[in-house]
Formats: sequence, structure tokens, C-alpha cells
Amino acid sequence: MMGVKAIFLAFTLLAAELPHVLSSPATVPAFLWSRFNHGLSDEVAKEAVNYQIILPSGLAKIVLTEGGWSSFICFGSTLSQTVDVALVFIGKELQTSDISRGDHQDRALLDLLKLSFMSSNASVAFPYVAVSNQKGTVESSLLSGFNDYCEHGMRVKNIAYMQSCSLEGPNLKNLGGLQAFQGYIDAKKESGISDLTDLIFFCAKSPETSLHSESEGKVLSYIVELLEQSGLTYTILYASDPSYRSCHSTSHLAMRFLVEGNSSTNSTLCDAVCQLKSSLFEGLFVAIVLLIILISGLCCMMGIDTPTRFESSPES
Repeated sequence: MMGVKAIFLAFTLLAAELPHVLSSPATVPAFLWSRFNHGLSDEVAKEAVNYQIILPSGLAKIVLTEGGWSSFICFGSTLSQTVDVALVFIGKELQTSDISRGDHQDRALLDLLKLSFMSSNASVAFPYVAVSNQKGTVESSLLSGFNDYCEHGMRVKNIAYMQSCSLEGPNLKNLGGLQAFQGYIDAKKESGISDLTDLIFFCAKSPETSLHSESEGKVLSYIVELLEQSGLTYTILYASDPSYRSCHSTSHLAMRFLVEGNSSTNSTLCDAVCQLKSSLFEGLFVAIVLLIILISGLCCMMGIDTPTRFESSPES
């Protein structure tokens, strides 16, 4: 009887934990890479993977710390360096599950992200950026996060954005389209080296409004090639902000990233998802053991053959 109660308790605990797993928020990936080390060692910044589930506002803080962006866009940084262009590219299609399956329709985008992550001198990947249900875009969350986490303010020369980005605020420069972006890079190249960084937000168009335009992979490839040919020092943050994010309710959080042949990871801690899964597996293992013990006990009891009646003792 005690075994039956233990099994019932174990399955009750499992049932109580399942809704938390099924209600996990949808996640999208983010990638940061650079051909230049911003004062960070290769052990810290080379092909590092952060497995934590983070919000876009929290992504800004980690980009400043683990990605080294604080060294060139924040006043008061102990590792003050100069990068000509810090580009934030906001995609509209990629999800975390697309990385694990590898069957996304924009194969050029996946190949570019994979190659950039593995071949750059500094690279960090964030597989689990939670899709927020709150109002606001990823680009606005990142910009406000940069402002908040730079304690002494941002030391950038210009903050520019493409016309498709949803950014508001003072001292923001609207570049218009892709051709205007090319002209901006050419003008910066001709102006010479500056001690301050230009922070540029480039937002891809949503699939519903870009049926006849270039894919994200081709656009990002063009931007990378343009920056390479300009000779400017640059770093790129790719973040995804699906336009259909309200339609998604869950995400395949079991996926453990990312690139074929990549065995180096920066995070060895067991985060909330890891702890939840370990608790589920422990409970399942205990339930199976108790079930085996119960079945074994019942089989032993059924194997006991006792006489149905006893002969009365002879009277003396």
C-alpha cells in the first residue's frame, strides 16, 4: 500500500511540473561576432554559447559584458577601444527551432550565421532569447538597454537606423534604405578614422511585406561584404524578432545548439531549464523504481502457496 502511495505522489509531482514546461515562452536566437577582439580573451569570447533564457533587455547587458561592446560604446569603460561600426541587424524570420532542424527556407542566412560564428575572432551565441508579449520591438529594447547599462552614458558618434526600424528618440539619424546605408558607409570611410563608434540598427522587412525583395541572408551577406570592402573595423549583432511571434505559444527548448563540429561552450552552469529537466527525470526514475518494487512484491505475494484448510489435531 505504501508503494502505491509513493507512485501516486511521484506522478502527481510530474503532472504539476508539466504545465510549466508546456507554457515556456517561444524563443529566438541571437548571434554576435567580430573580426576583432575587444579586449576579451579567446577563452571568453571565441565561439561562446550562453544557454540562459534571456529577454531582449537582458540581451543588451550581456552583449555589453560578454560581447565586449561596453569597451567602445560606454563611457568609463576600463577597456576603452575603438570600433568604427557596431551594427545591430534585426531579422524577422529565424526561430530557435530553425537552428536545430536546419531546414529554414533561407538557407543562405543559416550558412552565413554559422560561418561568421566559427570564423570570427570573437563570437557569442544566444540560442534562447525569449519572445516578449509586451509592446515594443527588439531594436527599441536593445537601444534602451544600452542606455540603461552604460552607467556613464553612451560614447557613440552617431546612432542611425534604417527606415524599417521602429525607433524613437532624440539624436537618431534615419538612413532610409539600403542604398543610403551604402552611402553612409562610403562617407564614413572617406572621412577617416574616428575615435567614436557609429551604432547602426538595420531591420529586415517582415515576410508579409517583402515577398518580392531580397532574402535576409542575401541582405546580410551584402552588408558584411560592404563592411569588409570598406576596410572599417566592425562588429555585428544579429537578433531575431519574428513578425508572427504572437502566434507561437511554445518552443522546443530541448535543443542544445548549434554548429556542426563545434564543441566549445562557455556556460557550464545548470540554468532554470536544466534544473527543471533534471527534476523531471529524477522524479520519473524514482517512479519507475517504485513501480518495479511494487510489481516484484505483488509477484512474490502471489507465489506464496498456502493450504486452503488445515487438518484438526488428533484428540489425546
